[in-house]
Amino acid sequence: MKLLTSILIFLISLSVQAQHTISGIVTDSKNQPIIGANVYLEGTYDGASTLADGSFSFSTTETGEKTLIISFVSFETKSITKDVSAFKDLTIVLRDDVNTLDAVVISAGTFEAGDNSKVSVLKPLDVVTTASALGDFVGALQTLPGTTTVSEDGRLFVRGGDAEETQIFIDGIRVFTPYTPTTNNIPTRGRYSPFLFDGITFSTGGYSAEYGQALSSVLELNTINQPDQEKTDIGIMSVGATLGNTQIWGKNSLSVNASYINLAPYLAIYDDRNDWKKPFEGASGEAVFRHKTNNGILKLYSAFDTTNFDLVQEDINLDNGLPFTLNNQNLYFNGSYREVLGTNWTLSGGLSYTYAKGKINVIDSKINTTQNSVHAKIKAKHRFNNRFKLNFGIEQFTTKFDETYNDQFIDNIAYGFNNDITGAFTEADIFFSKNVALKAGLRAEYSALFDQINISPRVSLAYKTGSKSQLSLAYGSFYQQPNSDILKFNQDLQAQQAEHFILNYQFNADGKIFRAETYYKKYSDLVKYDSDFTSFDTNYNNLGSGFAKGLDLFWRDNKSIKNIDYWVSYSWLDTERDYRNYPISAQPNFANTHNLSVVGKYWIEDWKSQVGFSYGFASGRTYTDPNQTGFLNEKAKNFNSLSLNWAYLLSQQKILYFSVNNALGFRNTNGYQYADTPNVNGQFNRRALRPAADQFFFVGFFWTISEKGTDNQLDNL
Repeated sequence: MKLLTSILIFLISLSVQAQHTISGIVTDSKNQPIIGANVYLEGTYDGASTLADGSFSFSTTETGEKTLIISFVSFETKSITKDVSAFKDLTIVLRDDVNTLDAVVISAGTFEAGDNSKVSVLKPLDVVTTASALGDFVGALQTLPGTTTVSEDGRLFVRGGDAEETQIFIDGIRVFTPYTPTTNNIPTRGRYSPFLFDGITFSTGGYSAEYGQALSSVLELNTINQPDQEKTDIGIMSVGATLGNTQIWGKNSLSVNASYINLAPYLAIYDDRNDWKKPFEGASGEAVFRHKTNNGILKLYSAFDTTNFDLVQEDINLDNGLPFTLNNQNLYFNGSYREVLGTNWTLSGGLSYTYAKGKINVIDSKINTTQNSVHAKIKAKHRFNNRFKLNFGIEQFTTKFDETYNDQFIDNIAYGFNNDITGAFTEADIFFSKNVALKAGLRAEYSALFDQINISPRVSLAYKTGSKSQLSLAYGSFYQQPNSDILKFNQDLQAQQAEHFILNYQFNADGKIFRAETYYKKYSDLVKYDSDFTSFDTNYNNLGSGFAKGLDLFWRDNKSIKNIDYWVSYSWLDTERDYRNYPISAQPNFANTHNLSVVGKYWIEDWKSQVGFSYGFASGRTYTDPNQTGFLNEKAKNFNSLSLNWAYLLSQQKILYFSVNNALGFRNTNGYQYADTPNVNGQFNRRALRPAADQFFFVGFFWTISEKGTDNQLDNL
């Protein structure tokens, strides 16, 4: 019996001696205790939670080298590997997790539009339901600050930059011809349907080193990764029809869209200032094929459209008007692939091809153009840890542009250019904490056409000033080659340059966003020429310069008032340029000093309807009055437009949509055309340049047929 007792006492003593006590305290970077953090030995059930003072203590029978794990929500998980006997009286400091929703984001010069972004100022459906947008993503973006109202053009003019200074990308790959062709005083539209995209990134300046050949702005459209259901969309409108279908099988999906537009029925009812011989007619088709692999996704996007019209425009110098005929075909293909390689590497790349063919007849002149363009890109992203990520890649732009000209005196003159640009970029995202982040990048480009290398540094810094607010700074250098209207006649030039300086403040609460941003842009090496229009015998140089500075304000609120969503944008712009055929530096005729946009939407439950309005104001733009001395010496009247829309839910899957642009019929003036010769009094007569129609009405019926379940259009609205 004594022997048995002695053995038990010996075994118990061995057990007690084999146990180790693990203890310590867990705090944050400000030395404040963290309550409720999990502390445990990896691969065991031994552990504890921290107490009110951040302390913890538990016992274990484990021996040798082990890993101690410490974790808590909104903090980075920490691991310590050493001998168990050394886990005593530890002081452990957890760092903030920079991937949390309340972490700082780089926001200077960038607007996000998508359900998955941390700070989204627009939603994808805003493109469709904003009254003045008429289903065009460019129209919706023109309600944001930083854009300029050039209603007769329809393209994006950003912060004193010409429309050609904004480049558009789909899934990171360049779109060379993003707009449908048109003529003077008739606004264009974006070629691509908003229903195929689930995210938009609109950078008004200071954008990533990944993107080049844009002096002012970058607009990136991201196609839907994977649709959530099979469905058919049918649209019948006052000016045409649309048809779309989505199919899903296994890891594959295919979405197709087709549309047809003809203004003949509209012009038969409403007056138009143009004499249409053949009303505008356009047909387009789009398709997106997606294939998901285990760790990646392949997307193939293609779009084709054809446009034609024939009209006679009023002209003060031509008694019979100015005849203009246009016929255009455009094909765009975009293929992209993205794959996650392990836990730390992501590889992506893509290729786009554009084929554009146009025929234009102006009086007796005939111009035929053909453009073939390719963009190829490959990039890699390496995640060293949550706080340091590195992106780098290479890309190639290739364009072949050919044009022929004929009139009664000139027979078939051919000209054009071949352009190759090679680019390389690298960029690092560094999070010092969840309150401080830095993005620093460098871009290099080589132009074979100019035999020139350009280096572009870019940097952005963001600091979180409070739980809902932050400050951002950005600087960038940007290069862009002259457009085809210049390069087709002269290639003995160099790239144009702009520098951006941006300061941004952003407040983001539940359902409320406020942004204030000030900026300064400096232009150099802009192209100048000595004729009214670019031509064979024009002299060109890179002696142009300019600046743009301003303030942008944005406020959106969809929570304070039940069923009401609204936003307000205001921009002040001060800019001058000496470029093209300008004799002096002056405010360009596409720039407004003041721009204001107010958008409101109200859901009426009893009527199952959403009503909305969009009001736009822009101060008058400059023009040259030859009856006075000076250049761009006068300003046109202010621009005003109030657009209204109404969407009525006939059933869960059927919507009746009605909208009218410029509902109050403001007689807006875009500028003036003057006679080439003076009258008997020595004065030059003029005529006002106004939109083709004071108002535009749009009526549509949209029907979604879901093949699996019910697609609730009420939720979408």
